Amino acid sequence: MTADGPRSTAPDVVDVVALGESMVTFLPSRPGRLADVPSFDRGIGGAESNVACTLAAAGHSVRWVGRVGADGFGDHLVEAIGAYGVDTSAVRRDPDRPTGVYFRTAQDRSTDAHEVAYYRAGSAASAMSPATLDLDAVRAGRVLHLSGITAALSAGCRELMRELTTRRPGRPLVSFDVNHRPALWRGADGPRALLDLARGADLVFVGEDEAWDLDGPEAVRAALPEPEVLVVKQGGTGATAFHGTHAVTVPALGVDVVAAVGAGDAFAAGFLSATLRGLPLRARLRHGHLMAAAALTAPGDLATPPARDHADRLAALDDTAWGRLRLGPGWTTQDDPAHADRAEEEVRTP
Repeated sequence: MTADGPRSTAPDVVDVVALGESMVTFLPSRPGRLADVPSFDRGIGGAESNVACTLAAAGHSVRWVGRVGADGFGDHLVEAIGAYGVDTSAVRRDPDRPTGVYFRTAQDRSTDAHEVAYYRAGSAASAMSPATLDLDAVRAGRVLHLSGITAALSAGCRELMRELTTRRPGRPLVSFDVNHRPALWRGADGPRALLDLARGADLVFVGEDEAWDLDGPEAVRAALPEPEVLVVKQGGTGATAFHGTHAVTVPALGVDVVAAVGAGDAFAAGFLSATLRGLPLRARLRHGHLMAAAALTAPGDLATPPARDHADRLAALDDTAWGRLRLGPGWTTQDDPAHADRAEEEVRTP
């Protein structure tokens, strides 16, 4: 790794390259307001690096590209993400800007009690631009995964995102998770900027009510016809995927939630994994739901994914069995064959 600028060596081609800011996350030792929590545990967080780590844990070759400070928190991120098997060789270290950090409460993000305090202004990642990253390494993947969070960080980051979502011959399949975070955008230009970027992607993930005040998946597809594949996430209801004009809806799984964080990133990882394997659209959605269930039934943003053959068996259930399936903590355990088959046994029980 170097402090700045592109490298000349040709990078290895991997299954997925994920680009974006990763931050050190401080997780509360107990529930309560940030003002009342006495201590925090250190973790890692970042939408794109979450996807990278989950895909690597699922057996794919993955590269994470980003910028971190030349500080201890930067060391921790590179080491922790690398420990998942992710290639971090294209990460840049910035001697003048710090690694971003954030603190959050234990409450569900959908409740008013949830608090997040970001300390990312002026971070090393906010200096990402076409001039400060190795674009050859960024494009050396079968899939390039991006999110709208990066576009909100700085003008240079928006320039980078426009460059990477511009349609040109020979580019990888571009996956874009809208990830609209209103708090990161100044003014009202966020939704428009995200829509413009999404139009340049090949595969787009977006929440039904995330950015554009549209009513239903069909309305989202009408507003966003350009991507070959569009996935509209409908919360606890399920998700609808469009491939051209063909649409498939798969209901969400019943889950005993441990922590409602990281599910969106895990869903994207599951869908991308199935896409790389050439699975049909319905199976891609089911693998997305299964990865999301793994995240929801474990503490923190990252969870151990199910073994591939276990996930394939669950994804192949008929619609009735899928609808009866309920997953709880520990369901992804891979070293206990009896446990691995328990979910299937439960849905077959009258």
